[in-house]
Amino acid sequence: NKLLQTKKEIEKYSVNDKQVVLCISVDVSKDYEQVENVLKQAQEKLGPVDLLVNCAGTSVTGKFEDIEVNSFERLMAVNYLGSVYPSRAVISTMKERRMGRIVFVSSQAGQLGLFGYTAYSPTKFALRGLAEALQMEVKPYNIYVTVAYPPDTDTPGFAEESKTKPLETKLISETSSVCQAEQVARVIVKDAIQGNFNSSVGSDGYMLSILTSGMSPVTSITEGLQQVRFAKAKAS
Repeated sequence: NKLLQTKKEIEKYSVNDKQVVLCISVDVSKDYEQVENVLKQAQEKLGPVDLLVNCAGTSVTGKFEDIEVNSFERLMAVNYLGSVYPSRAVISTMKERRMGRIVFVSSQAGQLGLFGYTAYSPTKFALRGLAEALQMEVKPYNIYVTVAYPPDTDTPGFAEESKTKPLETKLISETSSVCQAEQVARVIVKDAIQGNFNSSVGSDGYMLSILTSGMSPVTSITEGLQQVRFAKAKAS
């Protein structure tokens, strides 16, 4: 029902009757062959994928010893493999066409570990490692990877997560404001279209991306100079 409602909402923005919106329900975290088959069906009806946005994700918060062991497995399956499988299913076609964009939605909790996120943060860190390695492989084919690090965002998932946050985690979260989903989505799409590797929201998010850039690909001279500048500042 949610997919059908979303489909109708998107269709309101169609500029002509040639634009088609297709929704298919599939668990992206369990069976790679099923994910591959579903994407094949979609491409047969809509054409090849130009932009893939991997945004399936879930969160469990709590102290390390209080989190059920199967929660660690489930979050890794959804948050990490749920991005690996769709990407794996479209990459060959993108290479053949020598064009494409792949987006991984990580989190600011994928840039630095936070109290209460021992199950969640590692899965989002894993997306960064995947994105960095994959960008090296696909850049010669004119394919660009973007990894997004959104802050706390006003979504049903965030509301659910907040119910079980430890006090310490809540206090850390309260140091920054909650962003609206529409704002975050606009930034991610813009950065993906421009071919930016890192996508962050607001000045705080941008500073965090610079400070935790490590060996991430640099997509502009300005970004590279700022990374050098802040690296010197940290060293001193």
